[in-house]
Amino acid sequence: MLTTLFYCNPIKTDSLQVIAKPIDATIKGNILIGPSVLNDPNRFVWGGSVVKGNDGKYHMLYSTWECGDSLPAFSNSWVLHSKIAYAVSDFPDRDFNFQKIVLKGRALMGDSLAWDAQMVHNPHLKKFNGKYYLYYIGSKDPGIQPEGSPGSQLSKRDRVQQNQKIGLIVFDNFEQLLAGNFKRSNTPLLAPRTRVKPNNIINPSPEGTVTKPDNIIVVNPSVVQRPSDGKYLLYFKGNIYSPSWRGVHGVALSDSPTGPFTPLDSYVFDIKMDDGSIASAEDPFVWYHETHEKFYVVFKDFSGRITDNQPGLAILESNDGIIWVKPSNSFFMKKEIILKNGDTLKVNRLERPQLLIETDGSPSTLYCASALTNVNKRKDGSSFNVHIPLKVNLSKK
Repeated sequence: MLTTLFYCNPIKTDSLQVIAKPIDATIKGNILIGPSVLNDPNRFVWGGSVVKGNDGKYHMLYSTWECGDSLPAFSNSWVLHSKIAYAVSDFPDRDFNFQKIVLKGRALMGDSLAWDAQMVHNPHLKKFNGKYYLYYIGSKDPGIQPEGSPGSQLSKRDRVQQNQKIGLIVFDNFEQLLAGNFKRSNTPLLAPRTRVKPNNIINPSPEGTVTKPDNIIVVNPSVVQRPSDGKYLLYFKGNIYSPSWRGVHGVALSDSPTGPFTPLDSYVFDIKMDDGSIASAEDPFVWYHETHEKFYVVFKDFSGRITDNQPGLAILESNDGIIWVKPSNSFFMKKEIILKNGDTLKVNRLERPQLLIETDGSPSTLYCASALTNVNKRKDGSSFNVHIPLKVNLSKK
């Protein structure tokens, strides 16, 4: 079984052991089907975020977009066509049923000038003070760039990808969401401050600009409230090139979950290797553990260099949400799934981790975007969201 140990600070004696339970699913062709997965024969299904509502049901918002021979393959189609759908279940770890596409690029509604006209993606659903907050990323195509400009050779896909920002909608209940009864801002919640790249870049910053963590893009939001001062921390990913690509992470602070958010200049989640390089990671999910009185983040470890293991999900911890360190065991989960029949299934993708957190700060269910094979060139919708129940054992160290 998959085991992760969470180590607390020296003044605490509790330790937390999290074990991934088997899921109820079977293999059918290139996908998993069954109560513990959400898939759609007509669409790709990707990252999903879940909260427990006031009605006792479990509400999921997830990325999805149409598939088929006439549409681009996965690696292009998510950038060009992603939408956000809503599913609901009576259970946290199974039987989520699609209800409706609730958010899509505004060009499909006649507004091609909106900042999120082309696509919406990577939902992060939170509940603060009785209201629901959907943080998401969106983008539009700035259009073919002038001949001879630094971005003139970019494809539409890459122009859209380079223009991604973070947005927010707020609603009181899911009936409002389904009815479209919410305000959609004409400006993003957070946008990049710098655009530094050696070449193939739209609207580059002036030469000599010092790169900020929010460079070129801000994506993959994760929001948490810090108990010590009540501030809201919004974590995000940016891109830097030194000289090759690497994803980096930053954090922005606000007194309100609706912003305005002010990004710090410092990087977060940067784990240096013995050779001085920084390990590449993405898709952070951050939460505060009430019992341990510290923050944790789970994210995708591209190479396994963070955990000195194989690629998978890694975990870091922090006392203030700004300075992060590796615990004694920083390996959160392998890229594999345990089925109820006892089989262990290795998967090609296990990313976009989102957790359902109990009131004491302990995680109870892990939701991940997954695929059995490399989906980058596929057009058949062979991706899914897997819901992994977690067993939590409290013990004394």
